[in-house]
Amino acid sequence: MPQATTEQQPSPISRQPKVHNKSLFRRLLKQWDVQLMVLPGVILVFIFAYLPMYGVITGFMDYSIFTGSNIFDNPWVGFKHFEAFFNAPEFERIIRNTIVISLLKFFIGFPAPIILALMLNEVRHMFFKRVIQTITYMPHFLSWVIVAGFVIAMLSTENGSVNMLLQSVGAIDEPINFLSLKQYFWTILISANVWKEIGFNSIVYLAAIASIDPALYEAADIDGASKTKQIYLITVPSIMPVVIIFMILAIGRLLDAGFEDILLLASNPVLRPVADVVDTYVYRVGLGANRYSYGIAIGLFKSVIAVFLLTIANYAARRSGNSLW
Repeated sequence: MPQATTEQQPSPISRQPKVHNKSLFRRLLKQWDVQLMVLPGVILVFIFAYLPMYGVITGFMDYSIFTGSNIFDNPWVGFKHFEAFFNAPEFERIIRNTIVISLLKFFIGFPAPIILALMLNEVRHMFFKRVIQTITYMPHFLSWVIVAGFVIAMLSTENGSVNMLLQSVGAIDEPINFLSLKQYFWTILISANVWKEIGFNSIVYLAAIASIDPALYEAADIDGASKTKQIYLITVPSIMPVVIIFMILAIGRLLDAGFEDILLLASNPVLRPVADVVDTYVYRVGLGANRYSYGIAIGLFKSVIAVFLLTIANYAARRSGNSLW
């Protein structure tokens, strides 16, 4: 008998959707309007942040401005300038002042705008809230020259408002020259920095608070939670991702103790033992004494430490689920 043959059906082939891998140029061309807005910022960052990095190599040379346009005509000296900075008699004092002032600005200046944002968020009278916001924002737009002038005038021994107030309440008998006494300098410096930046820095935290779902507060209010508990259990945890990101950036800038504020408020040489930081030392010795390679070496050392601190802070923050990378 003829054997029945079964016709073998071809197995169905699963069709996968085609993946359209567009080139980078096509994606950029599609978003040309957005890329055009970003382009000026990219150009500025490239010009002022990346192009100057070419000059970092002069920190390993004995650079002279009279050599010419070719910096490679300067002799290479290796780590000579780094060793000179580490062995300098001012090294310990400069590093101590930089770390102390930076930590004071971090522990006092960093939480201050967060506290102000939490307080402003609880203000229900809109006119009063806007007035307070305007008053606290304005100092940020003043240059440190003007702010230092205000501080010097307030602390003046001749008709200074602070001395006049202290004398009127009987706290002192004679005016005190605060800007010539080392024990008052850190307090004056940190207070001026907080006053100048607290309002502007609080804008980001106010925006983060405004994005919180109002239903969370309504539910907490129904459960009988007080305003303090609502802040502690809802507001603070909700803005914590923003706080962590800014904290990482602040830790990366720990060696940026300041320049303009210290240079203007510590014009008296008597304050140098407590006011001399890395940036002012580079300005005075690197630029003032024409030791350009020495100053560049110090700046490179500070930048390496900043990258190290930023990496450590980002690694520690990654465990909370919020990090820069």
